[in-house]
Amino acid sequence: MILKQYYLECLAHASYLLGDRDTGTAAIVDPRRDIDQYVEDARALGLEIRHVFLTHFHADFVAGHLELRERTGAQIHLGVRAQAEYEFAPMRDGGEVRFGSVLLRMVETPGHTPESVCILVYELAENAEQPHAVLTGDTLFIGDVGRPDLGASVGWKAEDLAEMLYESLHKKLMPNVVDETLVYPAHGAGSMCGRSLSEETFSTVGTQRRYNYALQDMTRDAFVGMVAADQPEAPAYFSYDADMNARERPTLDENLAANYESLSLEQVLSLQEQGAQLIDVRDGEDFAGAHLKGCINIGLDGRYASWAGTLLDSARPIVIVAASGREQEAAMRLGRIGFDRVLGYLRDGMLALEKRPDLVGRVARITARDLREWSGDPLCVLDVRTASEREEAFIEGSETIPLNRLSGDVEEVAHDRPVVVYCAGGYRSSIAVSLLMQRGIQVYDLVGGMASWQATREAAG
Repeated sequence: MILKQYYLECLAHASYLLGDRDTGTAAIVDPRRDIDQYVEDARALGLEIRHVFLTHFHADFVAGHLELRERTGAQIHLGVRAQAEYEFAPMRDGGEVRFGSVLLRMVETPGHTPESVCILVYELAENAEQPHAVLTGDTLFIGDVGRPDLGASVGWKAEDLAEMLYESLHKKLMPNVVDETLVYPAHGAGSMCGRSLSEETFSTVGTQRRYNYALQDMTRDAFVGMVAADQPEAPAYFSYDADMNARERPTLDENLAANYESLSLEQVLSLQEQGAQLIDVRDGEDFAGAHLKGCINIGLDGRYASWAGTLLDSARPIVIVAASGREQEAAMRLGRIGFDRVLGYLRDGMLALEKRPDLVGRVARITARDLREWSGDPLCVLDVRTASEREEAFIEGSETIPLNRLSGDVEEVAHDRPVVVYCAGGYRSSIAVSLLMQRGIQVYDLVGGMASWQATREAAG
């Protein structure tokens, strides 16, 4: 048996290839939308991808099940409660898919979503009685469980799904696995599909039984109260992506081929006037040095897709400004979350503005030392980190609006004095600064963020 994990850091997403050399068969579980790596690896291993499984309709990315179906002819498998526009094989409790020495047995585990399933993986040549691994999707994470509140957008109460999740974990999944069974979830730390996911990308059932709070001995009511409360605010694009995963839609390759082209500066400006969103995907320092006015800065070298999904409007066209050679990557990674209305990119990047200095914007930046020694007009210092980060440390006297709420709460930001924005290290503050500049607010970006502020305090003794 071959079991390979693919971990995509920018989405904190794990997908899997399961293969059997004797039959030359492979299955892909919870694939991302850009599927080339799976296809190339299967070919290198002498395998054909004949099955693709979704453990549920993912909310934080658009899965690659349709792409694999079109490219390889793979059969799609979904939980029996799933409702989709495309043909699929329903996965019921105890249902099995076998190829060679690999046996996949389904366990319906509603809770994170109604159609969620877990997949028990047996390596029959080694042990036909006990599962070697379990692919848990978003039902069970390392150190956490899937949040039960995302179904609110389609009429489910978090408490009802939490009750289902309790039954799924304590009454159905745990009795079917042993301590030695490996646990492979669909997400790790940084995902918004849970509250406090571990940095580890796999574990064992025994370790999770011992340390995962949700698997401890407790009543159903205690469990519901624990997992349904204090969940972080879900990004708006989550319901959009979950819906896309249930629909028949163009593949990523089809979409990029149809909608992606090199655009002149004049074309970009015209599209901007018509309401297109301009996204500069360069590093924050490069954006600060010079950028096309009106762009929002979301750098590729960070949680690009997650922040783009949170801050951009999926219904509006998008134009990309990028460093040479990274335009296609920027569009593809937007496609991972279903933001398919990418019209193209600014030809020649910032060089296109060489003769139009009137269109060039710059970001004022301030060091932590200069901020500490500021003696000019009063400043508003704005913290765009999360509430949990702020609980650990913050700049005294600063105000707080988490970045995911900034666009909606921008009227709360001071308009009568300069604003200094900070985050942990500078990635999010650059995004925030670009948003505030669009509103005409005088703003500074704190270089190095909270880390730099704390370092200057330590240096001063």
